[in-house]
Amino acid sequence: MTKAYMGVRLKTLRERQGLTQAALAASLKISPSYLNQIENDQRPLTVPVLLRLQAAHGIDLQLFSDDENARRLSELQPVFADGSQAQAVPLAEAKVVASQLPSVTRVLLNLHRRSRAVEEQLSSIAAVADGDRLAGDPAGRLQPYEEVREFFYARHHHMAVLDELAEQLHDTLMAGLPAGTVSAAELRSRLLERLLKRHGVQVRIEGRQDTASRRSDPALRSYDAATSTLSLATDMDPGQQAFQLGVQLAFLEMGERIDAFTTAESFTTSQARSLARLGFANHFAGALVLPNRLFQDTAEALRYDIELLSDRFGVSFETIGHRLSTMHHAPGRGIPFFFVRVDRAGNVSKRQSTGDFHFSRHGGTCPLWNVYEAFSQPGAILTQLSRMPDGRTYLWIARTVEHRRGGYGTPKRMFAVALGCDARYADRLVYAKGVNLIDPGAATLIGAGCKVCDRADCAQRAFPPLGRTLQIDENQRGFAPYASGM
Repeated sequence: MTKAYMGVRLKTLRERQGLTQAALAASLKISPSYLNQIENDQRPLTVPVLLRLQAAHGIDLQLFSDDENARRLSELQPVFADGSQAQAVPLAEAKVVASQLPSVTRVLLNLHRRSRAVEEQLSSIAAVADGDRLAGDPAGRLQPYEEVREFFYARHHHMAVLDELAEQLHDTLMAGLPAGTVSAAELRSRLLERLLKRHGVQVRIEGRQDTASRRSDPALRSYDAATSTLSLATDMDPGQQAFQLGVQLAFLEMGERIDAFTTAESFTTSQARSLARLGFANHFAGALVLPNRLFQDTAEALRYDIELLSDRFGVSFETIGHRLSTMHHAPGRGIPFFFVRVDRAGNVSKRQSTGDFHFSRHGGTCPLWNVYEAFSQPGAILTQLSRMPDGRTYLWIARTVEHRRGGYGTPKRMFAVALGCDARYADRLVYAKGVNLIDPGAATLIGAGCKVCDRADCAQRAFPPLGRTLQIDENQRGFAPYASGM
C-alpha cells in the first residue's frame, strides 16, 4: 500500500461504529487533530495507522488496498465511459469515486446493471414482436438458433479453454517451421496428415453438383463416420479448408469437452445443443487457424489493418473480423471488438463481441449505422464514429462481402459486415486516420433499433419506442411512418 488519502472512507467507518473523533484517535494512539486531518484528506492514511485500526477495531485491510481500488475503478470505467468530452467523467474523478466512495460505487454499478437489464428486457419484447421467439409459447422461449446465439453473446464468447487448446495444437502442428509461420496452405497440409495418421480419416474433394439444375450447393464439409471419410467442397481456398479440417478435428479430439459444454442444463432442446456443439467446434477451428498470441501480436503490429491481416493469414476479411470479436485476451492485452453481419433486409445473421455492446436481437437495426451504407459502396471500407443513446462512442468499420458458390447463373449472397470498438481504443487502429475523435459533434447518433431507442428527434425513426407515448403536433407532419402529405 502506498500513501493513500482515504479520509471519507475512514470517517464512514468511524460513524458506523458510533465513535467520536476523540475516541477513535485514542484507540489509534494519535491526536484528535491528526485524525481530523486524515479525515479531511490533509494527511494520508499511513500503514502504521492502518495496522492499529485493524488491531483495535478488526477492520479488513482489503477495504483500503490498492488492488481493491483498482478493481472498483475497472468496474466503474464502463459506467463512466463516454466519447463525448462534454459529458465524459475524467479519470481523476473516477479514481476519487473508486477509492473514496465505495458505497457510491456499489450504487452506481447496481444502477448500471439494472439499466442494462431493462434494455435487455425491451429488446426481448421487441424480439417477440418480430418473431424471433417461438410462436404460441407462453414462456416466450427463443428459437434454437437465437438461444445459441444468446448463449455465446452473454458470455462474450469467452472460451479460454478452447483458445488455449487450439493454440497448443497449432504450435504442435507447426513445430519445426520458423517462428511466426502463418501459411494457411502449410497448416492445411499438416491437418490432413494428423487426421489420417491419428484418426484414419481420408479427405476427398467433392465435385460440384450441376448448378444449372439449381440444386442446393453441396455442404462445405461432410463427414461419414462409417467410412471415416471427410468430404470438402472444391471451391474453398487453403484457409477455408484448414478451418473446415479444424472443425472436424475439434469433434474428434475435443468431443467430450464440447459435449460437457452443451448439457441439457444449458440448452432447452436437442436442436439447440447440436447448434451449440457446432459453435464450439467452429470457435476451436478459428483459434487453430488464427491462434491467440501469434494473431494478437500480428494484429497489433499491423494496427488492425484487416486487409493486411487477411493477406498474412490467408483467410477472408469476414473471418478476420469474426476472430477479432471472439478471441480470448490476456489481461491488459487486445481490444474488445464487436462484430455484426447483416443482409440488405436488415436481418442479423452474426452478432458477437468480447465487450459490451447492445446489438439488436432481431432485424430493424439503426439505418444510420454505416453497416447499411456499405451496400451502396460494395467492396469499400467505410468508417464511422457513432454514439449510442447511453452516451458511449464507438469507431466502426463496415464493408460488403460476397458468398458465391457455383458458376454462371448461380445467385450470389451479399452481406455487410461491421467491426467496432470503444472510441478510447480507436487510436490503435489504422482506421482512425482522418476520423475526428475529439469533437463531440462529429459522432453519428445511432441506436440498437427503433423499438428500443429513445431518441425522440430522430428523422429516421420507423417505430415508436416501446412503452412510450408520442406527442403529435397536428400542425406538423408528425411521426414520419404515420404522417401523410407531400
